[in-house]
Amino acid sequence: MANAPEPSTIADDQSSSSSDEDTVKGDRDEDHIADMLDEGSPSPTDSVALTGAEAVAISYRELVEASREAASEDGSTDAIPRRAGSPIDSLLSIPDDSPSVQGSVVSSPGSSVLLPSFGSRPGMGSPTPSFRPFDQRFQSRLFSPSINSPRPSSPAFLAGHSRTVSVASQFLLDPAEPDTPAPPWEVVRWTKLMKLNGQAFSEAGKRNFGSPTCLAVSASIVLGTTKGIILVFDYNQNLKMIIGPGTKAVESGPITSVAVSADHTTIAGGHANGNIFTWDTARAARPFLAIPHLDVTQMQNRVVDGHVSNVTITHLGFLGTRHTALVSADDRGMAFSHLATRGTGALGRAVKTTRILGRYPDVKPPSGKALKPSTVLAFGSLPLGNVEMATDTLGLTAMLTPYLLVIVSTTPIAQTQHKSARPKEVAAHGAMTGCLAWFPAVKLKVADPVTGSQMSKVKLVYCWSNVLTVLDVDEIPAEDSDKPPSLRFRARSRWKCEEAIVAVQWLSRSVLTVLTISQRLIVLEDRSMRMTEAFDLIHKHIYHVDLFSKQLHNLVEQLDEEDTSMHGVVADAFYMSFKAYKGRLFLLGFNDVSLGALSNWADRLIALMENGDYVGAIRLATSYYTGDTNKLTVGLPEDTALRHSMVQDKLMEIMSASLKYVFNRRGGNRGATEDSHLQELAETCFVACQSVSDVDFVFDEMFEAYEDAGVEGFFLETLEPYILDGSITAIPAVVVKEMVPHFVSKGWEGRLEELICHMDTATLDLDQTTLLCKQHGLYDALIYVWNQALRDFITPLLDLLSLLVPLVQNDKFPSSGDVMGNDSYWAGAFKIFPYLSYALTGRVYPTGEELPKDVAQKAKAELYWFLFSGKSIAWPKGSSKRLLTKPGQSQEPSFPYLRMILKFDAPRFLSALNEAFEDSFLNDSPEKQLNGSAGRDLPEEQIFGLTVDRQYIVSILMEIMNPNEFAAEDTIYLDMFIARNLPKYPQYLLFTGSTLTKALIGLCKYPGEDLADDAQLSAEYLLSTYQPPDISELIPLFKSAGFYRILKRIYRIDKQYGKLVQTYFEDPDDREGVFDCIDICLRPQTGLTRRQVQDVHLVLKENSEELVELDPSRAAKTIARHAPELHQHVLDSAAAQPGLQYAYLKTILEPEKELSLGPPPDRELVEQYLRLMCRFDPTHVSDYVGLVQSADLRLDELLPTMEETGVIDAAVILMAKEGQVQEAMARLIKHLGTLESALQGLVAGAGSQSDLAGIQDSAEELMEALQKYTLVGIWLCQGQTKTVRDANSVRRRQKEPSKSALSADENLWLDLIETSAQITRRLSAILQPLSGESPALINGDVVCHEVIPQAVDASKLLGLLRALVQNTFTALLTSTSTQAAPSMVKGAAGIGTNFSFLRVLRAFLTRAAASSPNLADLRAVLVSIFSAYAYEESILNLSNRLLERSLFVSVSQAVELRQRGWRPRGSTCEACGRRIWGPGLAGNVFGAWEERRASEERRRQQMKTPILLPGLEWAGNGKAGGSGSGEGIEDYIGIGKGKGKDMSPRVEQEQDWERERERERETDGTDEVAEQEATTSGPDGAAYGLPDQLSPRKKDQTLGPLVVLACRHIYHQSCLEEIQAKQGPMGHAGGYGKEREYRCPIDG
Repeated sequence: MANAPEPSTIADDQSSSSSDEDTVKGDRDEDHIADMLDEGSPSPTDSVALTGAEAVAISYRELVEASREAASEDGSTDAIPRRAGSPIDSLLSIPDDSPSVQGSVVSSPGSSVLLPSFGSRPGMGSPTPSFRPFDQRFQSRLFSPSINSPRPSSPAFLAGHSRTVSVASQFLLDPAEPDTPAPPWEVVRWTKLMKLNGQAFSEAGKRNFGSPTCLAVSASIVLGTTKGIILVFDYNQNLKMIIGPGTKAVESGPITSVAVSADHTTIAGGHANGNIFTWDTARAARPFLAIPHLDVTQMQNRVVDGHVSNVTITHLGFLGTRHTALVSADDRGMAFSHLATRGTGALGRAVKTTRILGRYPDVKPPSGKALKPSTVLAFGSLPLGNVEMATDTLGLTAMLTPYLLVIVSTTPIAQTQHKSARPKEVAAHGAMTGCLAWFPAVKLKVADPVTGSQMSKVKLVYCWSNVLTVLDVDEIPAEDSDKPPSLRFRARSRWKCEEAIVAVQWLSRSVLTVLTISQRLIVLEDRSMRMTEAFDLIHKHIYHVDLFSKQLHNLVEQLDEEDTSMHGVVADAFYMSFKAYKGRLFLLGFNDVSLGALSNWADRLIALMENGDYVGAIRLATSYYTGDTNKLTVGLPEDTALRHSMVQDKLMEIMSASLKYVFNRRGGNRGATEDSHLQELAETCFVACQSVSDVDFVFDEMFEAYEDAGVEGFFLETLEPYILDGSITAIPAVVVKEMVPHFVSKGWEGRLEELICHMDTATLDLDQTTLLCKQHGLYDALIYVWNQALRDFITPLLDLLSLLVPLVQNDKFPSSGDVMGNDSYWAGAFKIFPYLSYALTGRVYPTGEELPKDVAQKAKAELYWFLFSGKSIAWPKGSSKRLLTKPGQSQEPSFPYLRMILKFDAPRFLSALNEAFEDSFLNDSPEKQLNGSAGRDLPEEQIFGLTVDRQYIVSILMEIMNPNEFAAEDTIYLDMFIARNLPKYPQYLLFTGSTLTKALIGLCKYPGEDLADDAQLSAEYLLSTYQPPDISELIPLFKSAGFYRILKRIYRIDKQYGKLVQTYFEDPDDREGVFDCIDICLRPQTGLTRRQVQDVHLVLKENSEELVELDPSRAAKTIARHAPELHQHVLDSAAAQPGLQYAYLKTILEPEKELSLGPPPDRELVEQYLRLMCRFDPTHVSDYVGLVQSADLRLDELLPTMEETGVIDAAVILMAKEGQVQEAMARLIKHLGTLESALQGLVAGAGSQSDLAGIQDSAEELMEALQKYTLVGIWLCQGQTKTVRDANSVRRRQKEPSKSALSADENLWLDLIETSAQITRRLSAILQPLSGESPALINGDVVCHEVIPQAVDASKLLGLLRALVQNTFTALLTSTSTQAAPSMVKGAAGIGTNFSFLRVLRAFLTRAAASSPNLADLRAVLVSIFSAYAYEESILNLSNRLLERSLFVSVSQAVELRQRGWRPRGSTCEACGRRIWGPGLAGNVFGAWEERRASEERRRQQMKTPILLPGLEWAGNGKAGGSGSGEGIEDYIGIGKGKGKDMSPRVEQEQDWERERERERETDGTDEVAEQEATTSGPDGAAYGLPDQLSPRKKDQTLGPLVVLACRHIYHQSCLEEIQAKQGPMGHAGGYGKEREYRCPIDG
């Protein structure tokens, strides 16, 4: 089911059953060759007339690409890394009409020019990319890793019974899926107990007995009613007993719970008022036991336990086998055990009741704890099983409350055995429900498959809301045999339902039934927690009642949305209506009682057969056999062998009956059964027979039935995937006989070939099979049969060679109309190469499996003999049948078969030999020599084949493939073959130098560009082993061939570094490597001679332009590191590309990282870089000019370029650095005027332009330029001001400057301010009318303008414009006041007056007055400036006040912390051990301290100015003050770094106060007690002090000053000085103001 809950395993040792779904085998993605041919794919000859070779290539490409589709994702059909293509890939490239050799043409057959082999000719080969034959591995079409997977064309392996909930044919029981068919059986077969219902639920029954309220089931069916009566029925639905009438029971209210004892003889009933009665069924006239509720007196005295009055007894249960022991629970959350004593009659027995759960209503909760509302949601005592267990005597009872699961043992005493809290998985705010059910220990017929025990464990299933848990109870034997065993409770499985669970019952030991709050019945398997069935019971109208909401309403009403442990609703109780007994379900409804039983496996199979679904029946029976379905639910055992014996016979019977039924029905009416049903039946029967391992049924009954009906094709097609995956390999001959014509008739020769290659050849009719394979071109199958069945490796090779004879004899391509022109003909011809590759490397063709060692050696020897014996062969031996390569000639050439193969396709044959060379068979191994020495015991072909080695093979190839008989397109591959194999097998191959040199020359003269890389690689292989004596003569050949890697190797070995670098420039594939080459060559470690360095430099000069074009940045770094003198030459060579020059110079002059790129650059390079930067990055020029040394730059060279490109700011900076400040300012003012004119023209012409947005952007850009160059002017003025001030500082000290004359820097400021003001005035006059402001005045006249459309945002431009003058004045004020000591004079109020600023301002106003009779036009500008200054002043004052406040708070906190001082570690001196401070110190210390404090306070009042630090100095730098006060304790504890400095500005008053204290000490006669402060030995010398501890003078004790060190050790000063005197002089003593240095003797 799509939304079925998933179980979660709790215990580690829990076993999980197999999945419900049948195993779905993978589908094959490959298609067959014949399929592709039959699908109507257009033939290459349909639309365009192609040559025979082209048609062959295209057709064969399509054939092999079909098999390639089954390859793995990495592109290789054998799932291993492939090398750059495949030999067959090259063959199957789309041919074109261009010849393989550039500039050549296709020669006609009659031409005297040698033609290449057929595989190398245009249209057959692969012109580009190169064939690369020696980097490939041959593969067969059928050799694929996916060969063992079933085919998608047959659904036989699809899941016949894939489902998750029901055991039907994919029947899902989720009602949300209406399209799912219902099973033809009832999952639960319900039976209404009509007779019982007629007596209990009829109107007369309800009137006499009341309505049923609860149900109990054992040997009888027991109902409790609303009138306090118990009805007992037998299983024949006879009313056997009516219990209660005429007794006190009917006066106790409705029956709310019933229970039956283990021996079925005693029935207990609980009533709504709290009374409990038990009845002996043999004497039911009066109660066997009466357990009344507590009366008022008993409640008050509390001498006995029991249910309180008017509570509902919700649960009852008997304990063990006893009739007089039971447990009960009520809706108030209390539970009791009741044990009756022995006696006569009900009155003679006394019942002892013990509370086992809950609190009485009038009992106060413990202090500090709130009493939570509670009830007993579920309750149950452990029933008895069929085996005696220790738990039977304990009276185990499980109780489920809203918060806990509690399991108690009631005998011999009540004792809690287990507690478990509610799981966290319980859904938040869901319905509050609870239920539980025990299952006792039972003896098993078959040992448990998980535990191996013959007895099952006691189990408890309990549910909170939607979470179900299974608890195992283990008995652990006690060490003392007299003691009972201990119990261990372990939660084993947990399952989460979609909705709350209201009732749960054990249907059997392994099957659970669950009833949900929506009255949906779910069947679960215990171990796997798999939901096997689910269906609705809403139509049953199950009886339910609200028992718990009254008690728990506070819990629901106080629902907290954030508390996920709370519930949103309390569900009704269903537990009294849902019972299970001996595999049957009993439901108590509002109007009836129903009995239900799960249908078993046999019933379900019969139901399917009766419904006509024979396929579904076979699938279901198969799933029962394999155990993939819900075997426990349908009554099948878990033991596999037992289940197989039960199901197999039934399964075979169903299949036989189905076949008979189907074909008998079809015989009467052939249209009655559709072909799809026959196909489905065949597939289903195959799966079933495979499951039961009964293949005989497939070929006997099943095949016979299909054959008799004439529909054996369905059987054969269904059999196909089983043959391919190896499940069935032994096929009877009669089946093969029918298979061949069937597949051939449908055009499935390729699929048939694949099937034959997977069959056991011992079952094949060889004559028929080989004839068929030849007839239909099934050469893979033909080779397989000859090799595997007869161990004959020559015959299939002869069959393939016979295809080449007419082709090679005529030396031309066959036309498409010839027999040789069809696809199968050519596909077979090309199979010769993979066959040789497989056989000569010891593999089975085409499957790729390894041949047995002896068979592989025989095959290799025979094939080598056949190819290299040098003559035509008569085969089979003893026959006169001989294959002639030239039938029309009287004599065969030498090595005829080898020549024919080479003429057909030399590259591919050499590729196959390349693989064969890797096999150890060609080694001169002792084993091979031994076999050769025993030649008289071996046939001729074996003896000859064992003597063949690599040297012999190559010699024969060189003899045959001479230039007189083979074209260069073929001989090049022999040269490659030799070059590749010589380095790999130098001990087995020996060649003369001339032969190898000839091979090198041949490689250099490769016939086509597509072979260039392969030829060079082969030449590299050869040169790794062979060193030609005349290598210098080969260099021109290497150059013409483009073998640059070889040339680099030669030049590097010969240390011809100039030529090496030149080769990198010439190599089109590795030009970037020239930079690394130059680095390696010119680094000092290489040790080049001067001549070699000059050669490299010469090459660099010749190729400098190309070097820069490759990468100007890398070129610059390389040249700068190794040849900086070539910079100018390189730049000159790239004169036509200034962009590259700029990138080159930028790398040198502005490297990204601080790299050392040689000596400082020349002035010419910097100037050239600046000129280029003006073109390519003008915004960066000013920044760069500010960084370089301007003394080295020539203004006359740079200024024209700067002015031409508009980089005025850089020009100004450069002129200023040269000392031309006035000229720089003049140039700047001129440019500002140019910008002003441009802006005026733009605004004036705005009305006539249509691009309004562009005008606004242009105006803003001009304003930004004005601001930018104004800032440049400010920078110029500020720099000049600083320079003049520094130069004239001495002269200004000697003579006060004039307050009227302007200095040179002030004149600069004046020019800048005046220019800014005039620009602002003139532009404001134009912009104000546009912004709506009052018209401006120029020379006293109102400037009037015609109305201009709002093309510009005048207000925004005005704001930017006024900032010009404001920024200038602000900069002036800042520059003239930062270091204005000479020009600022302190007034009376301490406010400075900036004469420089005033002089500039006065000069500005004077000039303005002279140039303009009315200053009104500057009013707006000046007002805005001074308003800004006023605003800035108020902000500054506010900031100062805030800063002073913060500073005061910080200082206050620092003072408070300093006064706290240090706390010593102990109260005794570390040296003498006497107590010196703290509690217990002798003498009136506190009194003396108070007296001293009062005396000091009086002195402070007498002083006019308070003194902050009386007589206290700060000890700094690891030093302590000298003498201190006499009697008092220090009232200020400081932390500082001063060194004998006064803390008060009133130094004289401090000294007077100190002298006064000295006089008092003399008159009082007290000992001098000094305030001592010591410091740490830390690096900053911070000093920390602590007040001394003082005490009155004693005759025998003199207290001196105390010293507290930074390590918090405390000493008498005298003791510390005595210790330091022994260690050496550590300081000096002195009077006031002197300092002592101390160091702790302990910590140093």
